[in-house]
Amino acid sequence: MAELLVWPALIAYGEAAFAYAGVVRGADRLGRLGIWGVRIGWLAQTGLLVAQALSSDGFAWRTWAGALNFLAWLVVSGYLVWGCRPRYRLVGLAVMPVAVGLLALAWAGGGTGVSESDPGGWILAAHAVLILAAFASFTIGAGAALLYLLEERRLKRRDAGLLRLRLPSLEALDRMAARITLVGLALLSLGVVAGLTQLDRGDVDATMTVTVVVLALYGLVLVVRREVGLRGRRFALGLLLGFTLVAIVLPVTHFAS
Repeated sequence: MAELLVWPALIAYGEAAFAYAGVVRGADRLGRLGIWGVRIGWLAQTGLLVAQALSSDGFAWRTWAGALNFLAWLVVSGYLVWGCRPRYRLVGLAVMPVAVGLLALAWAGGGTGVSESDPGGWILAAHAVLILAAFASFTIGAGAALLYLLEERRLKRRDAGLLRLRLPSLEALDRMAARITLVGLALLSLGVVAGLTQLDRGDVDATMTVTVVVLALYGLVLVVRREVGLRGRRFALGLLLGFTLVAIVLPVTHFAS
């Protein structure tokens, strides 16, 4: 019965995504409906994850579908840290459709069941959690970057409707994206280290290689930001490029293994 919790989570997340889109089109009152949809969906998915954890002998989300389920929850959890503040709610315009897609794929792949078990040890579980948490951070950072580009475009067009949206300043979005990306980079570094401790010599595969490339790209973007002053549009585009690579890493990691 716990598996049925995926449906209220999907419906609530989908409602939030449509509500945020409505806010951009002028329906201001939908903003509160959006954030409540996120909260209700998060509670339903949390209940599902708790049921999975209690029914498993170890890490319950080791399969690719299970990982997508857990990743969707991490993305929404991270968004709620910022999204509860009215000025940052529209980051959900980019984040919530991703959460809906991840959870839908997890359900289609059987990752929302409650009968999975994990034969691996706690180090591999920690590796998986750290990597997924890093990907969740990069997703939210990309959402902030996308909102930055949207706001910048509308400012250049002198769109009067932008004032109605009460968005954070471009500088605030830039700082938010940088901070979240820095957290993601730290988590990814720890995840890579945990994974390397479980590899035999010469056992590095394409998955690990691409993960290190993502790590290097995000590290380079943050170093250039600090040393050269990379800001604004170029920084946002760099984060979106990194997120594109993350979207490639996920299927490589869970389908090739």
